[in-house]
Amino acid sequence: MDTRSLIKKYPQVRALMNKNPLFWRNPDYGQQAALPFSQADLFDAVARWERFAPYLERTFPETIATHGIIESPLIRLEHLQESWTELNSLGLNGKLFLKADNQLPISGSIKSRGGIYEILKFAEQIAMVEADLVYQDNYQILASAKYRKLFANYGVIVTSTGNLALGVGIVAAAFGFKTTVYMSHDARQWKKDKLRANGVTVKEFTTDFSHVITQARADASRDPRIHFVDDEGSADLFLGYAVAAVHLQKQLQQHHIKVDSTHPVVVYLPAGVGGSPSGVTFGLKTIIGPNIHAVFCEPTHVPSVTLGMMTKLNDQICVQDIGLDGLTAADGLAVSRPSRLAGNIMRTLLFGSVTFAEPDIFRYVAQLMDTQQIAVEPSAAAGFTAIPTITKNVSAFNTPDTTHIVWATGGNLLPENEKIANYIQGKALL
Repeated sequence: MDTRSLIKKYPQVRALMNKNPLFWRNPDYGQQAALPFSQADLFDAVARWERFAPYLERTFPETIATHGIIESPLIRLEHLQESWTELNSLGLNGKLFLKADNQLPISGSIKSRGGIYEILKFAEQIAMVEADLVYQDNYQILASAKYRKLFANYGVIVTSTGNLALGVGIVAAAFGFKTTVYMSHDARQWKKDKLRANGVTVKEFTTDFSHVITQARADASRDPRIHFVDDEGSADLFLGYAVAAVHLQKQLQQHHIKVDSTHPVVVYLPAGVGGSPSGVTFGLKTIIGPNIHAVFCEPTHVPSVTLGMMTKLNDQICVQDIGLDGLTAADGLAVSRPSRLAGNIMRTLLFGSVTFAEPDIFRYVAQLMDTQQIAVEPSAAAGFTAIPTITKNVSAFNTPDTTHIVWATGGNLLPENEKIANYIQGKALL
């Protein structure tokens, strides 16, 4: 990779190489483009989630209160906003919210959306083709011994730095699929332990996500009865995430939040491989419209989506190509090569991206706990790091009528000792 020519054409690549936090504003944002998905695809996914609600309610008691609906609250962060000036040496106009996907049932992260959805669709296809399931059935029957015996003839393979493994692994094993997770060196031990406790086979590797997923894809291709969950390019993962917008639209209404040209909503999304934030962004733009704006947030050591979109090379470039090590404590963001879907679909839908220095996420982990008593994992605090940069550089997003929504991508399943360690590390930086 000729970095000199890249820098000449895209000067901000030098800042990426130097690990300098930056704001990249997408020059193609808002232009017209043909997209591979439509509103009809999104509502097909909504309907599938609804069909499976009785199954989820029966199989996972934590969903009983929501009748099998996988959703998270939108939480006003009044106390954190009050202390914003102290933490950032500047105030924050508008209102600050947390989209608390750290509280999503089953796997406690945003991966409950895409990962679980893809397994639901796989199970439905098998049950309809090889058994007698029809759309009008109560899908609780899929938890019966008859269907578990059928699903046991099939396997699921997924590669993950942690959270996708939990979403896919827990649900696939519950159906009865022979489930194997390939985990890169970034994965936390407690996530491996939780998967094994749920009957999932975990294969550990000393290399990073991009290398491991290549191995997993090759292994899955050898058996037609194995379904490979492809975090680098799955349409089903993408649409599973996109459904979040349908629920957020209702939550915005419940909080009396206007969304129009003078009342912008800015959504801050942590980005690893880019699949989940891209799916959510597609949903937001499709359902809510042009006045909701997505910003991706990435570590300076692993700005894979930013690099891919900035250079327009997308998945044809990785962070190691520009001399970065790809290492971060934010395990969910430790992906050196972006999704095949992310850059192509986000070309006109993503407002921009911000990169952050590693200590910043720990500062916000501690601040969120101190002010709101909410625990998130470090990668889930990434959205907070972008707010000072965006409000400083985009005057239209620094008004009393702006709504800021930080998407908290994981944390509820964190062991107590991990929560304490993260808090202590962040508190020392305040």
